[in-house]
Amino acid sequence: MVLDLLSLDLKGHDSLNLRCIGGRRGLSREIPLPDINRPGLAFSGFFESFAFDRVQLVGRGEYAYLQKLQRENDFSSIKCLFSYNIPCVVFTHSLVPDEVFLSLAESSGCPVLQSDLETTDFSTRLLRVFANVFAPKKTMHGVLVEMYGVGVLLTGDSGVGKSETALELVERGHRLVADDIVELRCVNGNSVLGRGANKFISHHMEIRGLGIINVSQLYGVGSVREEKEVQLTVKLEAWKQDKVYDRLGTDTHTIELLGVKIPYIEIPVKPGRNIPIIIEVAAMNERLKSMGYYSAREFNQNVLKWIESGEAQTTYYSSEDSY
Repeated sequence: MVLDLLSLDLKGHDSLNLRCIGGRRGLSREIPLPDINRPGLAFSGFFESFAFDRVQLVGRGEYAYLQKLQRENDFSSIKCLFSYNIPCVVFTHSLVPDEVFLSLAESSGCPVLQSDLETTDFSTRLLRVFANVFAPKKTMHGVLVEMYGVGVLLTGDSGVGKSETALELVERGHRLVADDIVELRCVNGNSVLGRGANKFISHHMEIRGLGIINVSQLYGVGSVREEKEVQLTVKLEAWKQDKVYDRLGTDTHTIELLGVKIPYIEIPVKPGRNIPIIIEVAAMNERLKSMGYYSAREFNQNVLKWIESGEAQTTYYSSEDSY
């Protein structure tokens, strides 16, 4: 709703600098679409294909036309504008509408907002906010860690060792994004961003036998990160003797998260295996793949070249003769 837009805790270059200057009783109106509309044509009386279900953005051009209507004492198009159930009207450049406009907005229950930002800057920031707020979301049980610039989501059954693995990775200089509950958001339809479902406890970890620890306090603020794109999913599972695990890595496996396919690998866990180092190598290997280099494919091609060269047959028959 419009009130949520005013209540967003945005800082720096994300801040919208919004305040309500009229129609407060309409702050509970919903914003059904994550888009904006410049109502210049509506002010002139043209309402065919009027995008009323979007935030109406008034800049200097539209404001100049409103002043012209005020001088002519012609407010028929404004009355028609407020007959639609528009979410809100935003004036940029700290522009202030006249009393008639505000009274019409008040009577229709439409909130009127004001920002000191320029129109282009405000629209860019608002669309960025909409992209985050309206993005498809889901929560997952897992741990999200950043390694070498790659966001790795660790999943698996409870007690398999996800938090302990992440703690070892933090000890090795990597950064924790979220532990236990990870909130995923699909941005622009092709990227999945992950963060803690609760920002107040996302950088705390539960280590069985030790309890709750605060990673940012123990290892410093450089050991944590608020948000990261998920670029690799690693499932940790107890080693199963009857299961055949991938030993070459020539096939690429993916898992679908919010409609986006993410590279996926399974790592069996058993005593003696150094899981953090294996995940580190997986992250570096994934980074190499993003740069166009595939180790497993190169190995496969080298083996084929070796076979085709005839050296394989020579080596085979030589070993046969030695017996």
